[in-house]
Amino acid sequence: MSEKIIRDPVHDVVAFRLDRPLDALLFALLNAEEFQRLRRIRQLGMASLAYPGADHSRYSHSLGVMETARKILDQLKRDFASKIDEQGETVCLVAALLHDLGHGPFSHVFERVSGIHHERLTQRVIMDGHSEIHRILIKFDKHMPDKVVEFLQCKPKRTFYCDVISSQLDADRLDYLLRDNLMTGSGYGAYDLGWLLKALTIDEQGDRLAVTLKGVSAVEAYLQSRYHMYRNVYFHKVVRSAEGMVKLALQRAKRLAVQERLEWPPRENAMQKALTGQRMSMRQFTELDDVSVLHCFKLWAASGDKILARLCHGLLYREVYKTIDLSRLNDAQRARAIATKAERAIAEEGGEPEYELFLDQPADTPYAMQATGGSEIMVRDDAAGKLIPFASISPLTGVLNQQLTFSRIHVAKRWRDLVANVVKDELA
Repeated sequence: MSEKIIRDPVHDVVAFRLDRPLDALLFALLNAEEFQRLRRIRQLGMASLAYPGADHSRYSHSLGVMETARKILDQLKRDFASKIDEQGETVCLVAALLHDLGHGPFSHVFERVSGIHHERLTQRVIMDGHSEIHRILIKFDKHMPDKVVEFLQCKPKRTFYCDVISSQLDADRLDYLLRDNLMTGSGYGAYDLGWLLKALTIDEQGDRLAVTLKGVSAVEAYLQSRYHMYRNVYFHKVVRSAEGMVKLALQRAKRLAVQERLEWPPRENAMQKALTGQRMSMRQFTELDDVSVLHCFKLWAASGDKILARLCHGLLYREVYKTIDLSRLNDAQRARAIATKAERAIAEEGGEPEYELFLDQPADTPYAMQATGGSEIMVRDDAAGKLIPFASISPLTGVLNQQLTFSRIHVAKRWRDLVANVVKDELA
């Protein structure tokens, strides 16, 4: 028996038995160029500026999502062996492995500037005849690329297989919370994955994923961990400040590129095409990663454009914008008004408020009771013989359904005191 073993910090042993067709397919996809590219894209973007250990990649996360999905299906097989067919399992695990294939550099920041959405890029890589991923899939089954793309879109209808990788209790979230918690060392994202897996079940009438009553506490712990990770890691002020600066740097570079005033990169370079929203070849796509963006930042730090140079120097040497927290106002509209006055004050002093200040108002709902796409967590009550919405069982859902929001002004260091005085006067 030929077996390949990968040691993972979250799941420990991730094994591929190459005498099994599905495992051989997954391992081949794992080694494709387009998938190996994910090693060069950090899962948490700029989070390492606040949590030095947070340098893990989308490669390790994608591997973890696949392994989590495999554990979910193995658990479901114990009670619903007849429901887990070979084709359904294959498509589900391949989709779990490839779901982040199209992600651009620096988490979601790059796609917000370029307008290139990672979901569409993922589908393109799978369907593009020039990609190694596509060639591997059609060698296994000539219809596999179409099946995987349809599955990622939950077509022709949502089933428990779709719930495994796209729901409020999916393999994606289950992995990234544990992984991000471990790698940041924050201690906020821990929950009992083993117990939660044992509580998963299938509602045969609706063909959807559900949990048993014994899993309610495990789900509550999972949702609380999600809340705390957003509050303390994903919405950390240093992380958000750095991500905002990345966005500003890329927007400035894009403007210069459109005006043909950007010295680097060349016109046919993957970065240039991504910045200006041009279609890339598959080879160019595999070159687009955090390394290529950081290389640009290093060159742009010496740019003749002072705005771009200051932003890139700050990102390279952790001179991130200072934060003034307005969350205590509990009034997003008033926070925007104060930010506008602060921008005027900077402009009056000869600054560039468009690039030296930004208002950040991140928001997340840890648990959505009215989830879109019918993805609300359902609890199976065998005694009553029916499904019950999780919100009607757990007393925590009322709190977790409330939006977690912040209002913060991030401003260049040289204008920090000026803006602080504006805020002070407004709150007096």
